[in-house]
Parts: sequence; structure tokens; C-alpha cells
Amino acid sequence: MATTDKKEMTLTSVKVKSNLFDEFKIECVRRKFSFQKLADRAIYLYFTDEDFRKQLTNHNDLEL
Repeated sequence: MATTDKKEMTLTSVKVKSNLFDEFKIECVRRKFSFQKLADRAIYLYFTDEDFRKQLTNHNDLEL
């Protein structure tokens, strides 16, 4: 992923389930990953990968 100027970034605010985010933060430390990387990659895949988009669109939140 190319380096991006801050001017090209959009600040957003989302609410996520606390227990999922707590687990995610632990995995981020273990894997040297970040929520920013997840968001950027998920948005990219959502637009470029039809199977990924269908999987997200059809996912039932009750499974979480």
C-alpha cells in the first residue's frame, strides 16, 4: 500500500462490540496489525472482490 498524505485520509467514527474489539487489539499486538490496516484492506476488498462483498453482506451478526 502506498504512503498516503493525511490530506487524503477521512476521519471516521464507528462503534464496535467491546468484546470483539478487545480480542482484536490483542491480535493486533501479536501480529503487528492495526485497525487502520483492517479498515483500508476491507474497504478495498469490498470493492474489488465479489465473494468478499457477498460474505460480508450476507453475514449474520448473531454469529459473533
